[in-house]
Amino acid sequence: MVNLNQYRALTFDCYGTLIDWENGILGVLKPLLLAHNVNLDENQILALFAEFEAEMEKGEYIKYREVLKRVVQKFGGRFDFEPTADELKSLAESIQHWLPFSDTVEALKTLKQNFKLVIISNVDDDLFAFSAKYLEVEFDQIITAEQARSYKPSLNNFRLALEKINLPLEQILHVAASLYHDIVTAKSLGLSTVWVNRRADQKGLSTTVSAVSQPDLEVPDLKTLTALSSLKQY
Repeated sequence: MVNLNQYRALTFDCYGTLIDWENGILGVLKPLLLAHNVNLDENQILALFAEFEAEMEKGEYIKYREVLKRVVQKFGGRFDFEPTADELKSLAESIQHWLPFSDTVEALKTLKQNFKLVIISNVDDDLFAFSAKYLEVEFDQIITAEQARSYKPSLNNFRLALEKINLPLEQILHVAASLYHDIVTAKSLGLSTVWVNRRADQKGLSTTVSAVSQPDLEVPDLKTLTALSSLKQY
């Protein structure tokens, strides 16, 4: 069990942890694919998104808008259709409308009372700014892939975050929904981790590449983590 008394800062992944990106992605890709006579179930779409996104984020850095454009192109290549110019931009443009999970805002406001809050996100600065409006708290630090010029699970993103946070490792707790993007790398650097397993009661694949890691704590949602934080003593 993680002892929250020892931590001064909580670092968060954003999309999939705070923001409901699966519904955001499906809201764009399901109708796009159907418009081209491609009928996939949701798990198939999410699995392909995970595959294509991971491929695009490897190698030389490109902005996340371009990653998402190329993901759409990959769907077109896989299913033999040519996306329109608007369709190529549709995933990135939709991020401004993606909403937090129902427990996110209240949890962040509660946790902000006792911890520094930090974002470590695989996104562009301007795209996160859209999401920040929905999260309703002021983060102490915001580290994006655009700043790091790399994508998690790269060590580089976490090292940049640790440099900016400037606290001992044992005082930082990383909270994320993706084992692949976050938990494996954070653990390798010596950070304590919380896996927010929002798909614990769902069947099928998710929007992240599969990975194996042992987080220090697993919770189904942020409400559960917040309840644990209420036990923190001062």
